[in-house]
Amino acid sequence: MHKPIKYAEKVLTVAAGAAWTVFDKLNQIGQHPGFVPKWSEKPLLKSWEKVKPQLGWPRQTDSLCPRCVPEIRQQILDGKTPLDVLYNGKPGEIKAQVIERDGKILMVKDCPIHGHFEDVMAIDTAFFKHLEDVFPGRDIRAHNDATLHKHGSSTITHGRGSVLTVDLTNRCNMMCDPCFMDANQVGFVHELSWEDIKTLLDNAITIKPKRQMSVQFSGGEPTISPFFLDAVAYAREVGYSSVQAATNGIEFAKNPEFCRQAAEKGLRYAYLQFDGIGNAANEHRKVGNLFDVKLRAIENLYSNGVDIIPVITIINGINNEQVGRIVQFALDNPKRIPFLSFQPVSFTGRDEAVTDERRAAQRYTLSHLAHDVKNQTGLGEPARDWFPISFMSTFSDWSDLVHGPQADWGQLSCGCHPNCGVGMAVMVDKETRESAPVTSFLNADRLAKDVARLNDAARSKWPSIVGMGLAVARNYDPFKAPTHFKLSDMMKKFDKTFGATGKSYGKVGKDRTMEDIEKRRRDRWNFLFIAGMWFQDLFNYDFRRTEQCIIPYATQEGEISFCAYNTGVGWRNIIEKMHMTATLTKWYEEHGKHEIFAGGKSVQLNSRDHSLVLREEIVTNEIQHDLDKLGIAKTAREEKIRARDAKLKEQAENQRMAQLYKQHVLKEQPGPELVQLMPIAPAPAPAAKREEEREEVGSFGD
Repeated sequence: MHKPIKYAEKVLTVAAGAAWTVFDKLNQIGQHPGFVPKWSEKPLLKSWEKVKPQLGWPRQTDSLCPRCVPEIRQQILDGKTPLDVLYNGKPGEIKAQVIERDGKILMVKDCPIHGHFEDVMAIDTAFFKHLEDVFPGRDIRAHNDATLHKHGSSTITHGRGSVLTVDLTNRCNMMCDPCFMDANQVGFVHELSWEDIKTLLDNAITIKPKRQMSVQFSGGEPTISPFFLDAVAYAREVGYSSVQAATNGIEFAKNPEFCRQAAEKGLRYAYLQFDGIGNAANEHRKVGNLFDVKLRAIENLYSNGVDIIPVITIINGINNEQVGRIVQFALDNPKRIPFLSFQPVSFTGRDEAVTDERRAAQRYTLSHLAHDVKNQTGLGEPARDWFPISFMSTFSDWSDLVHGPQADWGQLSCGCHPNCGVGMAVMVDKETRESAPVTSFLNADRLAKDVARLNDAARSKWPSIVGMGLAVARNYDPFKAPTHFKLSDMMKKFDKTFGATGKSYGKVGKDRTMEDIEKRRRDRWNFLFIAGMWFQDLFNYDFRRTEQCIIPYATQEGEISFCAYNTGVGWRNIIEKMHMTATLTKWYEEHGKHEIFAGGKSVQLNSRDHSLVLREEIVTNEIQHDLDKLGIAKTAREEKIRARDAKLKEQAENQRMAQLYKQHVLKEQPGPELVQLMPIAPAPAPAAKREEEREEVGSFGD
C-alpha cells in the first residue's frame, strides 16, 4: 500500500508532463547562442556540436603491440633510442579491430613482428551497446594547453578533465601485487619537491577550459611524502574545491591526529584501497591485518570530516566474489560510504609481462561488474541502470549554463570515452537503509534528452532551472521510489549537487567548517554511486580513449593521460627516470629506510574499535580458490617463480638425458663421484642480519 503522498506526486508528474510539452515548444523558439564562459575561450557546446569517436562494432581503432612497446621503452631508458620518437613518431602502434564473437565484444590485433593478440572487452553485447548509445559526446576541445599537452599520439585533446592526479612519491609502505606503478621495485626514488608540487598545481589551472575542480594526491603512498599536508593546503588555496588522497589508509589508521591535521588542511576525500570484507579477502596484499586497518582508517577519517571512497581493484579469481559483500557493506553504512569505485585489473606495472593463461583467467571488465552486482546483491539491470560516467556531462553542461559566463570554474564534467567508466546510482535511506537504483524510478534516458534541449536553448538561469524542475518531475515515478523518498527530495539532490539556486547545503570551499560538513551529512538520503573505472593495458589499448582522458597526471613533462602514463608507451617509467630524485642506495644513506608492511606483517594499531555496521555473514574468512583449482598463478611474482622452477627442471632433465646418451650410446663410463671434504659456504649471518636481508628481498627484490 503506497503512502497518500505518492498519489499526489503522481498527479504532479502527470501535470509536469503536460507543462513540459508547452514549455519545451516555447523554449525552442529563437534559441540563444552558446556563450563563452570566463573559464574557457570557446563557447559552450550545443548537443549537436559534440563530436564522437567511432563507436559500435565492428570498428577499427589505433592500438599498441604488447611486445613492441616494452622493448621500445627499454631502448629509450637505455639511451639507445631518442625520446623524440614518442613526440614525433608512433612507435609500437598497430591497428586493432573491435568485434563481436560468441556473444562477447573482443579487441583483436596483429603485429607483423609478434603476431596475434586478442582480449575481452565485454561479456554482454547489450550492455556494451547501451553504454555507447547514451554517450553524449566529447567536451570542449582543450586549448591554451600547448605547453602541457604535448605528447605525440598520446596527447589529451578533449575536455576539461575531472581529477588531476599528482604522484607525490614513488615510495610506498606496502608491496602490493598487482601494482600498476611497480612501487618500491624500480631501484630509485622519484619524489616531488615542494617547488615541483606548487608548479604542477599552478600550471594545471592555466589550461582552458579551466577545469579539474578535484586534485588527487597519489603515489606510491602519498601520506609518506613530507609535503603531503602542505600540498593539500596549497591545492585548496589555489582553488581546487575537492582535494583527495589515494591511500592504503595505514597512516590514517595509525594516527587520528594525522587525520585531524589533513582535514584541517582541506582534505575532503580519501580514496581508500579496499579489496574485500575481512582480512582473508585482503590477504593477497600480504599485510596481516589489512581489513582492520581499513576499518580504523574509516573511523578516524570520518570523525574528522573526511569522506571515504573505497577503491576496489577487482581481479577474476582473486576477489570478484567480494563485489556483493562490498556493496552490502556500503548499503549498511550509508552515513559513511557515499561512493564505491571498482577498478578492474589493468595488466601493467608488475603485471605487464603477464602470461596469456593468467590474463585470460583474471581478466575482469565493466560488464562483469554490472552482472556481479546484480547476481550478488539483486541490485540493478546492466542495460538499464548502468551508464557511462560521461552521461553526467549533459547535466554538467546545464550547470555551466545556470552559473553563467562569470563563473570562475567550469562544472565537474566526466567526459571520458564510454568504454572507460560506468556507474549506477542507488538512493539509500540512511534511517531505514531501504535502497533502489535511481534509474528504476527516474527515466534517465529521457531526462538526459530533455536536459540537452534545455542546454541547446541556452536560456538564462531561472528559465533553465524551471525547465529542469519540469523535466525531473515528468520523468519521476513515485510508486517505484523508496518508501519515504519524495519528489522534493529529488529536486534537493539536484540542487545540492549542482548549486543551481544558491541555497546553502553546507559550504564545500576552502573556508568550509566542520559545521558545514555536518550540515551536508544531515541529508537523510545517500546518493550511493557504484562506479567502475577500467584503466587500459597494452592488450586492450585504444588511443580514442586516451585522447579524452579525464584523470590526467601532472608531471614534470606536462599533463599525460592516466593510461598513457601507466600503460601505453609507459611515460611513467621514462619521466620518473628522467627526474629521478636519488638512487635507492643514495636515498637510504641520506634518509634511511621507511617502514614497509609486507610478507604478512601486521600494522600496529592503538585500537581495533569502530562504529561501522559489519554483518558477520559478509565477512570472508577464507581466500578465494578459483585459480588454485585451475592451477593458474595468482601474481607476477608467482609466475616468475614457476618460470624459474620450470627452467631449472628443464635444465636438470636435459642434463639427465645427456648423461644417459653418454652412458648408453657413447658407452662412456661415469667418472668417480666427487666427495666434499669440508664446507665451502660462508658462516651463517647473525640472526638480525638474516632478518634484514629477508626484509630487503621481500620489499625490493624480484
